Amino acid sequence: MTDDIDHELVAKVVSAQDTAAFGELIRRHQSHVRNFLRKLSGDHSLADDLAQDCFMRAWDKIASFSGRGSFIGWMLKIAYNTFLQSKRKSKRYAEVLESAGHVADQASGAHTVPVHELNDLDRLLAVLDEEERAIIVMSYACGLSHREIGDATDMPVGTVKSIIFRGKEKIRAHFEIEDHQYG
Repeated sequence: MTDDIDHELVAKVVSAQDTAAFGELIRRHQSHVRNFLRKLSGDHSLADDLAQDCFMRAWDKIASFSGRGSFIGWMLKIAYNTFLQSKRKSKRYAEVLESAGHVADQASGAHTVPVHELNDLDRLLAVLDEEERAIIVMSYACGLSHREIGDATDMPVGTVKSIIFRGKEKIRAHFEIEDHQYG
């Protein structure tokens, strides 16, 4: 039902450049996009900025939404790519500063939160690398299927499953969680 409504709204946006329909799409999915970016970046204000960039890119690319998967899966692909572009820019910026004799505190430019201030989910996700964190958040927090995650990340479904398995194993090992305690 949600996908049907999303597809109708996308059709309105594409056919008539309907900004109200696009606004409704964003209203329906902005919390998923923002939460996804917050989990990836660890920085709420950066995540909000990235979400805005994501929404602008979605407006520009809406005609490329084929309707094969879910709209939220398509949005999370844009969000993930926006995040990766931001990381590359931050890294290049830090390299430029370093070559000019300035030392950057963090190459990522992200604000790190002390471990004692993290909630349980953030603490679990902190042991994962960016790719593992993104895929696990897409799966468990956003509820995307393995196929939708594969579409969003341009990875085969088997790779998505392997990364989820590896990420869960890394969390289990790091926090000494037994299999029967963790789903």
